[in-house]
Amino acid sequence: MLTDALTLPIAPPSERARRERRRELMATRTDQAGRTLEDLSTERPLLLVFLRHLGCTFCREAAADVAEQRAAIEREGVVPAFVGMSEEEDLAAFLEAYGVGDLPRFSDPDRELYAAFGLGRGTARQLFGARVVRRGLAASAPRWLGGEGHGVGALQGDGLQMPGVFLLHRGRLVGGYRHETAADRPDYRSLACEAR
Repeated sequence: MLTDALTLPIAPPSERARRERRRELMATRTDQAGRTLEDLSTERPLLLVFLRHLGCTFCREAAADVAEQRAAIEREGVVPAFVGMSEEEDLAAFLEAYGVGDLPRFSDPDRELYAAFGLGRGTARQLFGARVVRRGLAASAPRWLGGEGHGVGALQGDGLQMPGVFLLHRGRLVGGYRHETAADRPDYRSLACEAR
């Protein structure tokens, strides 16, 4: 980290610009009900789940995991929400299929929110490494074959985009998880506990 003459920390210009852009988008991007990220996170802490493309096995797994952990997350006083790089209609239908279509969602086909939260494109290892392939096979295989049954769908968006999860409160970023690989499986309830 750089310092100025008074030895105060100064963020590199790219990080400072990203924070400013994040604040701007949090105040202007709206969910399906017209609420901004800033408004939602002022009401209650918000667990913002950035999905990969909707055809991705791990994206489907994430939606299923949030649906399964939803009650526990909400008991912590936290509202789960989603960001997807698909159009609103596609994102709504996808989330509805997992029983979480009523939660706040933000369609971000241009991936501006992803960039503002520091989520970039993955490397070959992050997307196609041995661990990712093993987990992908287990997550996508039908239940009758001993898999989790999430399947694989058509690519919608940037197939190289990495996911992440962030906890927002009072318009500020207070915690989160950046995936090391596409196969990471965060514990959403534990992340929600950081709001205490």
